[in-house]
Amino acid sequence: MTDAARELDIVLFGATGFVGRLTAHHLAEHAPGEVRIGLAGRSRERLGEVRRGLGERAAEWPLLVLDALDEDAVADLAARTRVVVTTVGPYAKFGMPLAAACAEAGTHYCDLTGEVLFVHRSVGRNHEPAMLSGARVVHACGFDSIPSDLGVMLCADAARADGAELGRTRLAVRSMKGGFSGGTIDSARTQALEMRADPSTRRIAADPWALAEGGRPPRTGGAGSPRPGGVAGVLDRAVKASPVRRDPDNGHFTGPFVMAAFNTRIVARSASLLHYGKGFRYTEYSDYGAGPRGAVTASVVSAGLLGAVAGMAFGPTRAVLDRVLPAPGEGPSEEAMASGRFRMEVMAEASNGARYRSVVAAPYDPGYSGTAVMLGQAALALAESNAGLPDSSGVLTPATGIGPPLVERLRAHGFTLEVERLP
Repeated sequence: MTDAARELDIVLFGATGFVGRLTAHHLAEHAPGEVRIGLAGRSRERLGEVRRGLGERAAEWPLLVLDALDEDAVADLAARTRVVVTTVGPYAKFGMPLAAACAEAGTHYCDLTGEVLFVHRSVGRNHEPAMLSGARVVHACGFDSIPSDLGVMLCADAARADGAELGRTRLAVRSMKGGFSGGTIDSARTQALEMRADPSTRRIAADPWALAEGGRPPRTGGAGSPRPGGVAGVLDRAVKASPVRRDPDNGHFTGPFVMAAFNTRIVARSASLLHYGKGFRYTEYSDYGAGPRGAVTASVVSAGLLGAVAGMAFGPTRAVLDRVLPAPGEGPSEEAMASGRFRMEVMAEASNGARYRSVVAAPYDPGYSGTAVMLGQAALALAESNAGLPDSSGVLTPATGIGPPLVERLRAHGFTLEVERLP
């Protein structure tokens, strides 16, 4: 079906959830007037409530009622629109029918998944059909993993302009205030349970190159290598040695970053599709500052993080965590979100001996208001046929499926995305 034959440009599926509502508000406020948008979910009553809260611009947006697991219904949805943006997770449970329908129909798709196993299955099932149909199936269009993916892409582009490739590359979370959504936590819980039940999935989740085209690239001298990643890698490091390290750039104490187990896999897929270089190796960590206070904070937060990750896989501890962590559909107040922020820095060594640094920062709550901006702008970029998107199709990442147009869009909404070659 041609784009001209489709009645809608964007359908937001999951519009009644917390992040879905935030994304709907962002689209209502910032989408051009000619963009045809629909809201989809399981309850017409709740969809109507969301629409009424969006103001006059959304008054005529159509409401589409369907279940995520109804394959006929999601196929019909994919055929009616040019872009589907979905917040309905955990994606391992609810995501594949819609992603597959979009891949088959030539419909662009973006989501908020942070699940390695789901993306791994999507690559296997949807990459070839999407390449044939021209669809861009773009996973991880929220805080996981747009800052990581675009930050590394900026360094790779700067190195390429100098005739070089990337080697050892690291991302540091320098500061962050805000929360991870209940949906993100539910996805992590679902994946932890699956990994406990099926040993083969643990090997996939623990492989830093699980999502890369062609798998792990051959090692080359001088490139360095990351510490093991994924849930299994994090726990393995905790057993063998303290996860607390010193940042070679500033001497600060560092610990694991909770999203690294997923972000590193998305960046690895981008590296394989955009050819960052055979020597490319990547890792992420959180910066907790200098001196005794930094050391104590890094140790305490890292221990708590490792305990929470391990606790999700076991019944008694999971029951305790479920009582204190946000549930799907829950979120903070507008006042709390207004104080959110994040700043991440990527440090990259290149084959020409140069070093590059990119900064990705924003005055938004990373898991809520910031994610709504990132997801909404990803959808709008995909909906614009003349947006300068990369010439690509298949199961993609933010860098490979949208790339520079998304950088410019986010800059227009208060994000910092900049890169420099260091002296």
